[in-house]
Amino acid sequence: MNDRIQRFPTTQWNVVIAAQGVHTPDARQALERLFETYWYPVYAFIRSRTKDPADAEDLTQGFFTNLLDHCSLDSVKPELGRFRAFLLASAKHYLSVERARVKAHKRGGGKPALPLDFVSADRRYRLEGPPDDNPEVRFERQWARATFEAAEEELRSQFVAAGKAIQFEAFRPYLSAGGDPVSYAEMAAGLEMTEAAVKVAVHRARRHFGRILREQIAETVAASGAEPRAWEHDINDEISYLFRMLGR
Repeated sequence: MNDRIQRFPTTQWNVVIAAQGVHTPDARQALERLFETYWYPVYAFIRSRTKDPADAEDLTQGFFTNLLDHCSLDSVKPELGRFRAFLLASAKHYLSVERARVKAHKRGGGKPALPLDFVSADRRYRLEGPPDDNPEVRFERQWARATFEAAEEELRSQFVAAGKAIQFEAFRPYLSAGGDPVSYAEMAAGLEMTEAAVKVAVHRARRHFGRILREQIAETVAASGAEPRAWEHDINDEISYLFRMLGR
């Protein structure tokens, strides 16, 4: 069991849940960090329910502003344990409420908006093509992608900091089953390493990626006062679920 798992009560989602009914700076910061990682699945869900990209942008920004300003967490049931489930349910509720409101002013009330890149998000949404499933399934799939992308970006930053950016780009296709890697021999020639050294390096990179992925997922699964072993089981379930969403 790694150290991060042993310290499970301090993960971001647990900080947020612990602050139910109380607006604390730590909880707000934890929530903002989670939003920065997982905002695109919410945008894609809202975008699939609206016709105008501008409306989807306003609704997404308004949704996150509403959660941050009102700390709407009192309805969260810690035993459910999933930030993913909470965010989807909250987005659905927000949309239903907004449809019933008179749009007298721009959503967000003129307050500072989260730094979300909607231009890139809408371009990405269009490139994904028309949805072949319902918006909720699409949300789950985008959530899984966001989780893997966040773990990959963390690993990339560590390789770059160690002066191994070229190695990371070479190893990247080996990090997941969806990659299309070149042979070890070809990689060894390109990196001026022995084939044996490349195999060892890739193995270590994949193991480290797996640890980062677990930590990433642990941030969105509530401990709820459970024993660490039970919480590990919840994390394993979430990992399996996300792999299924990506067809891996």
